[in-house]
Amino acid sequence: MTEMKDIQDICKQVDERQDELTKLLKTLIMYKTPAPPARNTNEAQQFVATFLNNQEFSIDKWEIYPGDPNVVGYLKGLDSQNYKSLIINGHMDVAEVSTDENWEKDPFTPIVRDGYIIGRGAADMKGGMAGALFAIQLLKENRMELPGDLTFQSVIGEEVGEAGTLQACKRNGGAEADFAVVVDTSDLHIQGQGGVITGWITIKSEKTFHDAMRSKMIHAGGNVLGASAIEKMMKIIEGLQELERHWAVTKSYPGYPAGTNTINPAVIEGGRHAAFIADECRLWITVHFYPNETHEQVAQEIEEYILNVAKGDLWLKDNLPTFTWGGTSMIEDKGEIFPSLEIDPEQEGVQLLAGVHEKVSGERAILDVSPTVTDGGWLGEEGIPTVIYGPGDLQNAHSVNEQVLIEQLIQYTKTLVQFIFEWTNTKKIKIRREATNLNRGDWDEI
Repeated sequence: MTEMKDIQDICKQVDERQDELTKLLKTLIMYKTPAPPARNTNEAQQFVATFLNNQEFSIDKWEIYPGDPNVVGYLKGLDSQNYKSLIINGHMDVAEVSTDENWEKDPFTPIVRDGYIIGRGAADMKGGMAGALFAIQLLKENRMELPGDLTFQSVIGEEVGEAGTLQACKRNGGAEADFAVVVDTSDLHIQGQGGVITGWITIKSEKTFHDAMRSKMIHAGGNVLGASAIEKMMKIIEGLQELERHWAVTKSYPGYPAGTNTINPAVIEGGRHAAFIADECRLWITVHFYPNETHEQVAQEIEEYILNVAKGDLWLKDNLPTFTWGGTSMIEDKGEIFPSLEIDPEQEGVQLLAGVHEKVSGERAILDVSPTVTDGGWLGEEGIPTVIYGPGDLQNAHSVNEQVLIEQLIQYTKTLVQFIFEWTNTKKIKIRREATNLNRGDWDEI
């Protein structure tokens, strides 16, 4: 009981020291880290590394791209073998800023007005980063012992599909934890998410023709079996639209409006110049899918359907489209993957976070699904129960005069103070394994 009283006292300090919290967020905003252009997070990441090191974290910092390093801080628990571990994850990059945007002030010179902090990244997601870092600082300053391990991942590249979180998960043999919180924009909802994958569909002719040959291709008696790859791509697009409508009718997921799973023909490239029949055409698509689906599954569905469409065409059947899926960067290779993330409302970490949120806010926690995507799916793919939970709302994310409500940021920080402490003070449950090839004294941790 004494420890819980201490936690309540620390939560009061969040109110008393809110100027320090807002100063921390303003400091993060002042680091210009828009992506694109990216390659600009080193100074901001060094700030985080130094901050965590001052809280006695060991630091791993390494470059993903020149000028864009990941930072992962590790705080070893006092009894990590017997207590639950936690990952807190956030990205340091923010949405790009166009020169013609009508900001009240420079986007990277934060201002406080009417109870809000305004600046690029305030909602997405430097607000979440500031709240989490300040919560860690308060726990350390007040000598609150954490028996379980605490890991803080400050990653790069989320805004352009560069999956700094994936790289953090691959580092040193993979990420392990009993629970993870992605502190991205969720308006303090506890969320899962659908997924996104981009892909390129290519149609290429084995033969190349002068544009003067077009009449022989399309009129009776021309006797030239050829086609424009651009025109044939129209049939592929129609096939994608048919599949998209079929998905809208046959697939659904609680919390999403029908038809949220979409196939967007985003960019089309084709032809050499006006003196040629187009012998190649490439279509860049973006596919949104539900939390209970995988990117491999939806890519396979699209390929199978479009290949059947092509096989019904007299020319395409001999010039079948090819597919390239995903990628590691929208900047480097024009591709990205965001795995979906499904949450279990009965999972222990979800239950604890919901309970702490309710105690701090006085309002029942909302468990739902994000209409956008985050890096959370990569942690989920590692087998780590993961949720998205952060301050700010999507109406402000990426917007001109992006802002976050200070009152919500304070509430969020209080919730994280208490959740970090309670989760890392939660004992692992040990169950006896029973199998003929195991000794009777073997145990599993859950």
